[in-house]
Amino acid sequence: MPGTNLTREEARTRAALLTVDAYDIALDLSTAPEGGTFRSTTVVRFTATTPGASSFIDLIAPTVHEVVLNGTSLDPAEVFADSRIALPALAAENELRVVADCGYTNSGEGLHRFVDPVDQQTYLYTQFEVPDARRVFASFEQPDLKGTFQFTVTAPTGWKVISNEVSPEPEKGESEGTEVHRFAATPRISSYITALIAGPYVGVFDEYRNDEDNQRVPLGIYCRPSLAQYLDAEAIFEVTKQGFEWFQEKFDCAYPFSKYDQLFVPEFNAGAMENAGAVTIRDQYVFRSKVTDAAYEARAETILHELAHMWFGDLVTMEWWNDLWLNESFATFTSILCQADAAGSRWPQAWTTFANSMKTWAYRQDQLPSTHPIMADINDLEDVQVNFDGITYAKGASVLKQLVAYVGKDEFFAGVQAYMKRHAWGNARLSDLLGALEQTSGRDLKAWSKAWLETAGINVLRPEIEVDADGVMTSLVVRQEAPALPAGAKGEAVLRPHRIAIGLYDLDADGALVRTDRIELDIDGELTTVPLPAGRRRPAVVLLNDDDLSYAKVRLDAESLANVTAHIADFTESLPRALCWASAWDMTRDGELAARDYLALVLSGIGRESDIGVVQSLTRQVKTAVDLYADPAWRAEGLTALADASLEQLHAAPAGGDHQLAWARMFATVATTPEHLAVLSGLLDGGTVVEGLSVDDELRWSLLVRLSATGVADEAAVLAELERDNTSAGQAHAATCRAARPTAEAKAAAWASVVEAETLTNTVQEAVIHGFAQVEQRELLAPYTAKYFAAVKGIFEQRSHEMGQQIIVGFYPTMQVDQATLDATDAWLASAEPAPALRRMVVESRAGVERALRAQAADRAAGAK
Repeated sequence: MPGTNLTREEARTRAALLTVDAYDIALDLSTAPEGGTFRSTTVVRFTATTPGASSFIDLIAPTVHEVVLNGTSLDPAEVFADSRIALPALAAENELRVVADCGYTNSGEGLHRFVDPVDQQTYLYTQFEVPDARRVFASFEQPDLKGTFQFTVTAPTGWKVISNEVSPEPEKGESEGTEVHRFAATPRISSYITALIAGPYVGVFDEYRNDEDNQRVPLGIYCRPSLAQYLDAEAIFEVTKQGFEWFQEKFDCAYPFSKYDQLFVPEFNAGAMENAGAVTIRDQYVFRSKVTDAAYEARAETILHELAHMWFGDLVTMEWWNDLWLNESFATFTSILCQADAAGSRWPQAWTTFANSMKTWAYRQDQLPSTHPIMADINDLEDVQVNFDGITYAKGASVLKQLVAYVGKDEFFAGVQAYMKRHAWGNARLSDLLGALEQTSGRDLKAWSKAWLETAGINVLRPEIEVDADGVMTSLVVRQEAPALPAGAKGEAVLRPHRIAIGLYDLDADGALVRTDRIELDIDGELTTVPLPAGRRRPAVVLLNDDDLSYAKVRLDAESLANVTAHIADFTESLPRALCWASAWDMTRDGELAARDYLALVLSGIGRESDIGVVQSLTRQVKTAVDLYADPAWRAEGLTALADASLEQLHAAPAGGDHQLAWARMFATVATTPEHLAVLSGLLDGGTVVEGLSVDDELRWSLLVRLSATGVADEAAVLAELERDNTSAGQAHAATCRAARPTAEAKAAAWASVVEAETLTNTVQEAVIHGFAQVEQRELLAPYTAKYFAAVKGIFEQRSHEMGQQIIVGFYPTMQVDQATLDATDAWLASAEPAPALRRMVVESRAGVERALRAQAADRAAGAK
C-alpha cells in the first residue's frame, strides 16, 4: 500500500489523465480554541481525457464523512485508504465533493495550532510544501495539477483570516461567536502554495507604488500581539519594496498577485514559505532581543528569497520535484544578487556572506555519501522531503552564478524574461529555461548542463607556480582535480569547465593586502596555463576563484598559505578574506590543516575581521573544530584557549556593538573553567557588568543553558528565568536547559519526552534535542547509541516527516567519535532494511563521525611534531 507516499510515475499518469479546473473549499475553524479536528468540505471540478478511467485524490484525515462523485455517493470505507480517495469511472467533466474531519497539528505541517502562553490565545497557520495541503482539504497533491482555489472560512469572531487573496469583510456566522470569510478565487496555482493563517494576529499595512505604471500592491505584515512591540515593520517594508523594484525590472514582469502579506508565525519548521501573496516566516525573525547586523542581513535574504518565488515558483512552477533545485537555487541566487545590487541596499557585501556561509554548506553536503547531482532524480515524495539540502539551495545558486558569468548577466535575465512570459501560470522544466537562455545568449548549454547539473561531487583547484632566480613568475598553472565520490554515492567524479578569476595580492606600503592584478579565464581539463603579465613578480598571495565566480574547493600554495596565515586580517576587501577563511576551514575538515592550527589561524586574525557575518561563521566553525576535529587529549586545552580568547575579545570589542554581542554569545557556549563559569553567573545575576553589553532575554538564556550543562545552574534557576520570560521562546529555552544538565536523570527524561512520548510540539522537541547532546557529556550519552538504533526505524515509520527527521538526525550519536559508532551504524544499516530516506539521514550522520575521526588523527599527528 502507498501509505502517504506518491511516486513520480503515479503523478505523471494522473497528470496525463486529469486537468483541474477549480476548488471550492469550506473550512470550519470555530473549534480551534479547543483543538482536535475541524470540518473540511472540498468541491473540486476537473476533466478526464479518458472517460471511464479511474484515478485518486489525496487526503489525510481522521474521518471522511462523504465522498460524492458526479452526484453518486461513494462509501468512504471502501474508497478511502492510505491518504487516498479512489475515484472510479470518471466522466469527461467531473465534480467531486469530499466532507471530512481534518486534524490540527503541532508539528508545523498541515494546519498548525499554537497557543501563546502570554495571552492564552490560539493561532493557526498552514504549511503545505511538499505534500501537506492534503492534511487540510482533498487535493490533487502534485505541482503540475494547478487550479483555482476559493476558500470560505468560518472562524471565531474578531479573528484575522488571511489567505492568498485579499481578506474580505467577514459576515456573521450561523453559530454564536463566529464569522464567515469568503475569499475570491485565486489564479491558477499549485496546491502547495495555497495558505490560510487565522487567529488574533495584529497587522501593519503599507503599499508598494509604481507611479510610472500606476501600480499599487497592498502590503501587510502580521505577527502575534505578544511580539508586536518588537516588530520593526518599517525595515521589513523597506527591504520588500527594494525587492519589488529590483525583481520587476529584472524579470520585466509585474508582480502577479493581488496583494503581498508577510506573516511571522510561531513554531515554523523552515525559514519561510512562498505561499502566493501570503508568505509565512518564522517569527524568530521578529527580534525580541538585540541581534547583530548579520541577523538582519539573513532576514532580508529570506524576505527577498520568498519574494523572488512569486515569479519563479508561483507564477511559473516546476512540473515535478526534480526541479526543486531550480526553484530554490534561483530564489537564493537572485535574493543575494538583489542584496548586492539593489539601490539603497544595506548589504552590498552579500556575496561575502554567501561565500562564507551558504557555500560552505554546499561544500559540506557535496562531500557526503548522499551527494547527488543538482538536478536530482526524485522518484517519490520521500525523496524530495530529504532533498531540501545544501546542494538544492547553495550549490545550485553557486552554479547559477557561474552560468551568469558564462552567458552574461544581461543575456541571462533576457532569457529569464522570455521563460516567464512563455510559461506564466503554467509549469515548466529545466530544459525550458535552458532553451530560453540559449536563444538569448547564443551559447550551447547542453554540455554545460551535463557537466554541472547532471553530475555530483566537487572539484579542487590548486595553483602550481614557478619563479626564476629574481622572483619573477615564469609559469602559473591551475590543476583541477576530481576527488573520488564518497563510498555509496552514485555516479563518477568528473572534471568540469570553470569560469574563474585569479587575484594576485601584494602587501602595500601600509601593510595592507591589496589586489594588484586580476586575471579572468576559463578553466577546463586537468591543467590550464594562465597568461601572466610580463615580468610579474611572485605576489604574496595567489587566490584562485577570486570574486567567487565558480563552485570549487580552492587550495593555496605553500607561500600563499603562509602569507594568509600571517596577514589574513590585512586584506582590504571582505570577499577575498572570506574565501581564504573558507579555504582554511575546508582544509581543516579534510584533515589537511590540523584543528589546533586552524584555531591558531582564527585567533590570530578574527580580532580584526570587520564583517560581522564572517566573525559569527568563524566562531561556529572553530568551535566545531575544537569539539569534533581536535585530538581528544588536547581538546580541553584548545577549548580553554578559545574561551580565554572569547572573553578577551568580549572586553576589547566596542561597547554596545555587534562584535561585543557576538563574542558574548560565543563565550557563553565555550566557558569551561570555574573562572569562566563565574563570569557567566555574574553576567546573569548582574554582579558582572560589561560596558555596553545588554544582557537581555536571549543572551540570558544562552548563559543559563551553559550554566545548566556544566551543572552550575539548577531547576530553581530555570524556574526563576522562566518566571521572567514565560513566553513560547522562554519555554523552549527552559526545555533546552533541563535536557542539557549533566545527570543521567536529565538525559533519561529528555529521551523519554521525545522518543517514548509524542506530545511535544516541533519547537519544544527541537529544543530538547539541542540540549541533550552536550560535547563534554560523551560518557553520559554513550548508552544512548544502542537505544538510538533500537528506536530509529520505528520513529521514521510512525512520526511525520518533520518530527521524525528532527529525532533521527538530532539524536544520532555524533559526539561519540570512535570506531564503535561506525560499527554500530554499519550493523544497523546491514540488518534494518531502512527506507531510502531513512538510510540517507543515517548515512549522512555516519559520515560526520568518519570525517571527525580522520581530522582527529591529523590533529594528533600535528601535536606529535
